[in-house]
Amino acid sequence: MAISPEIVLTLFMGLLLVVLAGWLVRFERRWTSTTEAPTERGGYVTVGREGKLEGLTRWLTTVDHRDIGIMYGVFAIVMLAFGGLAAALMRIELLTPQADVVSRHVYNALFTVHGVTMLFLFATPMIGAFVNYVLPPLVGADDMAFPRVNAVAFWLLPPAALLVWGGFLLSPFGVNVSPAATGWTLYTPLSVDLQNVGVDLLLLGFHLSGISTTLSGVNFMTTIVTERAPEVGWADLDIFSWTVLTQSGLILLAFPVVGAAIVMLLLDRNFGTTFFAPHPTGGGPLLFQHLFWFFGHPEVYILVLPPMGLVSYILPKFAGRKLFGFKFVVYSTLAIGVLSFGVWAHHMFTTGLDPRLATSFMAVSLAIALPSAVKTFNWIATLWYGRIRTTVPMLFCLGFVQNFIIGGVTGVFLAAIPFDYLMQDTYYVVGHFHFIIWGAIGFALFAASYYWFPLVTGRMYNKRLGVWHFWLSIVGGNVAFGAMVVLGYDGMPRRYATYLPRYAPLQQVASIGAFIMVIGGVIWLWNMVQSARVGPVVDRDDPWGLEETDQLSREWHWFEQVRRRVPAAVADGGSDVGAGEPPAGDGADGAE
Repeated sequence: MAISPEIVLTLFMGLLLVVLAGWLVRFERRWTSTTEAPTERGGYVTVGREGKLEGLTRWLTTVDHRDIGIMYGVFAIVMLAFGGLAAALMRIELLTPQADVVSRHVYNALFTVHGVTMLFLFATPMIGAFVNYVLPPLVGADDMAFPRVNAVAFWLLPPAALLVWGGFLLSPFGVNVSPAATGWTLYTPLSVDLQNVGVDLLLLGFHLSGISTTLSGVNFMTTIVTERAPEVGWADLDIFSWTVLTQSGLILLAFPVVGAAIVMLLLDRNFGTTFFAPHPTGGGPLLFQHLFWFFGHPEVYILVLPPMGLVSYILPKFAGRKLFGFKFVVYSTLAIGVLSFGVWAHHMFTTGLDPRLATSFMAVSLAIALPSAVKTFNWIATLWYGRIRTTVPMLFCLGFVQNFIIGGVTGVFLAAIPFDYLMQDTYYVVGHFHFIIWGAIGFALFAASYYWFPLVTGRMYNKRLGVWHFWLSIVGGNVAFGAMVVLGYDGMPRRYATYLPRYAPLQQVASIGAFIMVIGGVIWLWNMVQSARVGPVVDRDDPWGLEETDQLSREWHWFEQVRRRVPAAVADGGSDVGAGEPPAGDGADGAE
């Protein structure tokens, strides 16, 4: 007998509230200050906290920013695996013109959850992982301004993920729920008319992830503004913290709008309201698009600004010189934050906007490319006459710059109304979008994962595997996304499970590129896990050799304070010992 989806949803939400209430009660304890003690096998353990719990209970109740940062990272990696699996299934399906592997409905559901997962359950939490771990040391704070809020923000994400994937998770159990197949943009009237509880689950999960992000934004902004050490004035604030501060401001302005739109959509679906019903009874489907993209395009910069900050922070370390034009990079960051709220309607040029209004949005959309170009020229100028060291973090920073240039240039063309009319809803948009979201944001996050790996684990990763990861990612990404751009020029529409046979060769090339990237991602995950377990232990206060160029930043001073001297690793940028092998010797080879 089929179980009513309404009963399942009610029971699930009730259980969630009970668990959340019980978990919050556990936080009503007093916590004393903590100190860091190194372990003999590398890494650190927090000691000196009254009533400090161990094992699983520790992770369920912690409010320590480092613990929460690690949990964000683990959660993001799990979501990357789910989102990557959805992408791989889609690319397998697109190897042939017909729907041979999955049905059209399943294909639509896959690209729906793929988009929501990668944007809101992978990229955003992964950025949060680095911010949580390194922001307090960078600004001289002991912890985040609101540690408990920080923990609540994280623990909202697992139920959000379960809701987003609820249609896939519940359908095998005979529950009358199927995966949402609306597309990640949730356009009305389709998202209103589909009689499927899976859509409601997706909306609730999306909303919950937005609440989590908003809480984090408040915390990050408050920490930077109020918790800085006396010696960290505004002029001394690092570039990564500037981008996080700007991102937090965008979050506070953008996410409440999409939250309101989701609530109105849920009311239309379940209570017969007419917020997005056609005129004259309702606001019309275009109202939802305006609300969504008022959030949606600033969301792109919410995602890309911290990675820009990561590249601006890491790239100079291995160029052997300070970031060129630091103030201009800061000003360009603030300019992007302001201009990002004046470009949303370029996603709607083909919806019949008044030409005068569309022209104004085109002008701002073209203008916002200027501060991004300022950053790009500053990165190139930093490399000019620099003493470049090709460590793995540096390789990914260089890959970021290349992909960002391609993604940015293809985006500038889309900002022009005539060109947008030709390319709207084609694979050109998909290629452009992925050059930015994966080719730029993903590469910056990988660079940070390698750069701060010894900070988090006290060990060094395997350099050889890191280099393999980079080349598989850069080649696979350019093959896949470049093929998509060409497909768009040839008129291939996006979001189709089937297509004309003449598009098959390029679709197959795109799939091959995607599979190459998957191999690179598996190598990265293996490298991270194995090196954290048995990688060579770092025995240098300055594992990257930054002091000689006067770029040893605050987080590495913290690292020096808590590090215990144990056998050293290659301080290049990694060890050439296999990721699963112990180090061959104790001697350090020096900075690369």
